[in-house]
Formats: sequence, C-alpha cells, structure tokens
Amino acid sequence: MDLKRTTLRDMFSHSNSGNRRNMFFKSAQDNIELWDRQKDDYSSEPLLPSTPTHRTFDYVLVAHKVEDDSDQRAQRQRAFIQQLQKKNMTVTEIAHDDKVFFGIRAPLETFQDYQYLLKVSDSCNWCGDVKGAVNQATRIRIVNFILHHTFINTGGECEETFEELLKKDVFETMFCLHERKKQKHLQEKWLDGPGLFVGQPVSEVKSYFGEKVALYYLWLGWYTKLLVPAAALGVVVFLYGLAFFNTNPLIKEVCNSSVIMCPRCDKRCTVWQLSDTCTYAKVSHLFDNEGTVAFAMFMAIWATLFLELWKRHRAGHVCQWKVYDWCEEEEELILDIVNDPNCKPKQFRHSYLRSTLVLIMVTLIMSLIIGLAHALVVFRVVAAPLLSEGSWEFIRDHANTVAVMLGAVLHYVTIQLMTRVNRWVSLKLCEIEKLNSFAATERSFTVKMFTFQFFTLFSSLFYVAFFLGRINGHPGDYVRIAGWRLEECHPSGCLTDLFIQMAIIMLLKQTLNNIVEFTGPWLTSCLSRNTVKKLQRKCGHCYRKACRDEQGRVEPCDICKLRDWLRNYHLANTDAFSLFNEFLEMVVQFSFTTIFVAAFPLAPLLALINNIFEIRLDAIKMVRLERRLVPRKTNDIGVWTKVLEAIGVLAVIANGLVIGVSSDFIPRLVYRYRYGSCASGSTQTHCMQGYINDTLSMAFVSHLAVAKDFLPLQMVTVDGVNVTQCSYRDYRSNEDYTLTSKFWLVLAVRFAFVILFEHVVVVCKFIAAWFVPNNPIHVKNDRLHDKLSRLKEELRDKKRKSKSTDV
Repeated sequence: MDLKRTTLRDMFSHSNSGNRRNMFFKSAQDNIELWDRQKDDYSSEPLLPSTPTHRTFDYVLVAHKVEDDSDQRAQRQRAFIQQLQKKNMTVTEIAHDDKVFFGIRAPLETFQDYQYLLKVSDSCNWCGDVKGAVNQATRIRIVNFILHHTFINTGGECEETFEELLKKDVFETMFCLHERKKQKHLQEKWLDGPGLFVGQPVSEVKSYFGEKVALYYLWLGWYTKLLVPAAALGVVVFLYGLAFFNTNPLIKEVCNSSVIMCPRCDKRCTVWQLSDTCTYAKVSHLFDNEGTVAFAMFMAIWATLFLELWKRHRAGHVCQWKVYDWCEEEEELILDIVNDPNCKPKQFRHSYLRSTLVLIMVTLIMSLIIGLAHALVVFRVVAAPLLSEGSWEFIRDHANTVAVMLGAVLHYVTIQLMTRVNRWVSLKLCEIEKLNSFAATERSFTVKMFTFQFFTLFSSLFYVAFFLGRINGHPGDYVRIAGWRLEECHPSGCLTDLFIQMAIIMLLKQTLNNIVEFTGPWLTSCLSRNTVKKLQRKCGHCYRKACRDEQGRVEPCDICKLRDWLRNYHLANTDAFSLFNEFLEMVVQFSFTTIFVAAFPLAPLLALINNIFEIRLDAIKMVRLERRLVPRKTNDIGVWTKVLEAIGVLAVIANGLVIGVSSDFIPRLVYRYRYGSCASGSTQTHCMQGYINDTLSMAFVSHLAVAKDFLPLQMVTVDGVNVTQCSYRDYRSNEDYTLTSKFWLVLAVRFAFVILFEHVVVVCKFIAAWFVPNNPIHVKNDRLHDKLSRLKEELRDKKRKSKSTDV
C-alpha cells in the first residue's frame, strides 16, 4: 500500500502545470483513500506474482528510421506520436540500428475512467476490474484499443488509422511486452509440469493472456478429456470388426468367389475376378459392421452431452472470474469514451444493397468450392483408368484405391489453397457489411469463414458418402462426364472409400498443420537469439541496481529497455487471427470426429492423440515463441458455441444417411430377414450365406447396348478366356435391366431407418440437454451472494459519503 502511495506522489511531483498539479493531487488523494478502503481486494486475485514496483510499458511501436525529416513517413510518425501525447500518453523513443522503438505508457487517469465506467455500466459492472489495481493485461487491452482508434489528419476530411499507417510502412509493427516473471511462472507451472493430466492453470492463463485465451484452453482441455470415452468405444468397435476378420461369411464369400465382374472403365479395363478384391472386402468389414450403428448413435448423443457439460464447466469459471454477465459491445462503448470523451456512437446500419451484394458474393464462392469438388470427381474418374494400364502391377491391380488416395491428397492441397481465398473473401464481406462493433464483425467473420471452410473440407466427402456408385448407371447405360465413366462402388460397399478419404485428410491436416504452426515460430526464435545476445554483451556494465531510482522503483536504462523490446520484437508475430486459427482448426476437427464417424470409428482416437500434443504445442508457442497476444475479456467462446450446436445436428443427419444410404447395413438386414436362408427357416447354413451374389446382377454381351460399352478385348480374362457375361453391383433384371422389387424394398427400408434413426437420436439429444442444466446450482448461489454483498457495499458507501457531507 505504501508503494502505491509513493507511486502517486512521484507522479504528482512530475506534473508541470499548477492547475493540473492541484487536480492530480486531489485525484491522487481520492485514490489513496480508495486503495486504503479496498486493500483487502488485492488478495482476491491469487493468480500470478505481481511486480508493482516495475514500471513496464503498455505497448511498443516499431518504425524504420527515416533520416530526412521532410519525408512523408517521418512526418506521419511525428503526427501519430503527437496525437498519442495529446491523450497524455508518455512516449519513450529509442533508436537502434535502422529502427526506432517507441515505448508507450498510458496515464493513470485513463484506467481510473475505465474503472468508473465499468462500475456504472449495465453489463460489465460485475467484473473484478471495477476496483483495485489495474493489472497489466487490462492496461494492454485499453492501450491497444486507443492505438487502433487514434487518427491523424492528412489534409481535408481524410484521416489515417494505425492500420493504414502500417500498410504505408510508416510503422513496421506494434506489440505488447511479455512480463518476464509471470512468463517464467507460466512456463514452470504450465509447460514444464504434467500439463493435461493434472489440469491446466487456466486462472493464471486468464490473468496473463485474458479470458478469451483462457476459455480456448479450458474448452480444448474439456474437449480432449471427453474424447477419451469416445476414443475407447471407437477402438472397441474397430476391434469388434477385427475379431471376426477371418470368420465372417461375407468376407469368405468374396475371397472364395469365382464370379467374373464387368470392366471398371472403358477401353483399357478388362473383366476381373471378384476374389481379387479379398483384401478390400476385409478392410470394408472393419468399418462397416453392426457396431458402427451403435457407435454413430453414441457419438451423436456424445456431441450433445459434450456441449451441455461444457456450458456448465464454463459457467463455473466465468463466475469465478466475475465476467458472467460481461458484454463485449458495452465494453467497446466504454473504451470509446475512454479514448475520446466526445465520441459519437457507431450507429446500427442495414442496407438491402449491401446485403444483396454479400449474398451474391457468398453464392459465387460457394459455387467455386462446389466446382472444385466436381473437379476432384473428374480427377478420380480419369485417374482410375489411366492407372489401370500403368507399368506397375500393384497399381494396376489397385487402380481405384490408388485413385481414391490421390484424390484425397489433391483435396488436401485444395484445402490449403482455398483457406487463404476464404479468409480474404470473408474479410471483404465483413467490410461491405460495415457492422457497428468489433465483436459483431468477429462473429460475422467467424460464421462466413467456417461455412466456406466446411464446404471446402466436406464437399468431396459428401460426394463419396452419398453419390459415389449411385449415379454411375449400369452396363448399356453408363453415366459419363466428358466421355469418362463415373466410378463404381466395390461389391463390399462404398464405405471404405469414405474411410480412406477421411483418414488421409485428418492425418495430413493435423500432422502437417502442427508441424508448420510450431516450426515457423521456433525457427524465428532460434534466428533471433544471436541478435539479443549481442545486445546483452553491449549491456555488460548495466546492473539491475543501477536501474532503480531512490524510491526503489524499477526504471530500466535505455539499453535494458531496448534489450527487452528486441527480445519481444524478434518473436513470431501475432494478430487478431492467431486465436481464431486455433479455434477453427479444433472445430473442423470436431466436425470430422462427429459428422462421418460412422465411416471412421478411429477418428476420436486420432483427435485425442492430436489434442494431447496440440495443447502443449499451442502453450509453448504462446508463452515462449510468439509475441504476447492482446488480452481480451469475454465470458464465452462466442459464436463457436452456435457452430458446435449446428455441427451436432448435422452429425445426426449425416450419420443417419451414412448408415442408411452409404453402408451395407440395411441391405444385409433385409437379406437376413427376407431373402436369406434363415428367412425360410433353414439352419443348415449361415444366415448371410449368398448375400454377395444376391447383390449382383448380370450383363450379357449379346445385348446390343452392353456390346457398345464393352470391346471384345475387355471381355477376356487374365487366363485368356473369352466371357459372354459379367456381373455388376445392382438390383436389376437380367433380361431388360430394370430395377427389381428387391431394390425398392431395400430403398424403402433405407428411408425408414434414416427417419427412425434421426428421430430417436434427436429425442435422446433433447433429453440429454434437458437433463444436464447449463448452470450448476453453486454458480447460481455464488452469483446471488455476490450481488447481495455488492448491494450492501454500495449502501455502506452511500451512508459513508452522506456522513462526510454532513460533517
């Protein structure tokens, strides 16, 4: 407390104006009394060790040194610094080599005004920042807002913002400083500890990086922990398919079959033996069995429980942090007033012209994304026949599978390219909309960017899941694109193609993204160490005690300041997208884990393994390798909650369609109880004996249309035998190639299953959401007690002021 008194009196002694000195002294005395009354409040934040005597800088600006004072860049630099000084900010300028560093400190009045406005606001007055000392994270957030809302006049009515000055190379960059003691504390407690297995220090993360970053790690840790039961059950389903790997009658029927199948492509492909695809049939059974249905239902309900339990988990922490009712839009209004007391509110706007333009742009980009999905389909259609005539025997024998894998790799490359396009388009659309607050703009950008990314990632998967092998036609009437036949499904089903596509994209996206995201900042940090070490050698005669004044406050010399600034300057840059990118990556992973999990039961396991490393790598990046993120205060993960809820609903629909339409679960079920040996009461053979042959139809070369599709050379087997008929997967008559009654029965059961599955799962989701309330009882009680205590305190303050007035 004495240190705070000393700080105020010291600041008073540096005031020049007599009137200002009197006003400041009165404000200082009032604050000393306030701190005396609220000295117990400092113990309410036992998060990170503080250094109240260390006079740190709130922000640092960097610019290229310009020797010519008449240069436009030099004039703009001076004009911007003068605007900051008009707002009573202290600016310390230090030149180093070809750069100039500007250290920015905001005055005490700025933070006093902020605290007062918080106290009288409608939604932000429950925050712990309304009284007591303003921590460094809050200082950074306020100064960051002021810097981005400081303008310079360039003649006429034109004003330039800091972002425009950055684009014109007036300033090179800006950053806030890491606090060495708190940074070291986080490293010891978070990075060097057991981490995930004992819980993350989210309160310390909140104190240093702000609530927004803390909620990201809180959400990611919660998501990772709840992936454990999902991953365990997915492994059980996989092992279930593996247990009957060699005894399943369907696999035996394929491996022992003598059926001759029709050529897979035009001209180059010949007839082939069904038994040649024995390995493919075994892999198909691993991911297309009875356990898949139960697992898909479990994952749909799991997604709901995850969200509901997350809301409870979040409520407890935001209540503890006193930001339960926090409103980002209202804080932005408060910061506007702190920056400029004469500011005008940003009006809400709506324009049908702008909305129409946004709608047209969204339609165009969606058309482009869907067009790329069609291009991938054409690539696979063309690649399969070309690979089938290659020089390598293995590729010839597995041409379709190799084409699927190459298509998946090409899809990944497309994702990387379109991510940059999607971001640029989303930013432009937000500029067109001209929303009235940063929070609203962030929500709009998030929805647009995720929508574009979702279609980029899943458009090809939707084709594989629901269209592959169903629109390709039949011998004598094949569907073609630019003269090339569309792909067919394997007789064992199409689910394996979907599994291959998902597995490759998930592995490439997660592995390569983590490598790139971590390697870039790490290399930047390694390359910058030499520069900082050279400066440390220059500072060999500057000791820590020499950087203290007579009151004991730390005020580093210029070399010590510069050393600290350079240490932060050479770290990897961060911006408003840094945390958004992490959220987007994890939400996309959540989509892969839930939407097509029926085709890939091991997706939760891959996600779990990735997230265990993701938490640690992200923490190392933020604490050690990157510049400090601007702390943002919030009480939720924002619009991402709505996105996750939409994914949960889509997962029910997609998994129901995958099982009902893509999987062979329904045809096998119909055969078992309607056409199989058990349906007639026979117990001599297995119930599924003969199923593969039942799903095949015959094509005869004697039919004129079939003869046009297959050349005589294509109807010759590997052994040199000419065949006059071949089989293909479909329920069609062998005479006129019309659809049989089996097809319509299977189709009816498919639709019935999809409707039943979705209704049952949706009801279960509603029950789960109702059963798990969003707010724990202890949170409601804590908020009730806190509101009561605050009201009592306000009443006591009122009575105390009344007594002092009477005296």
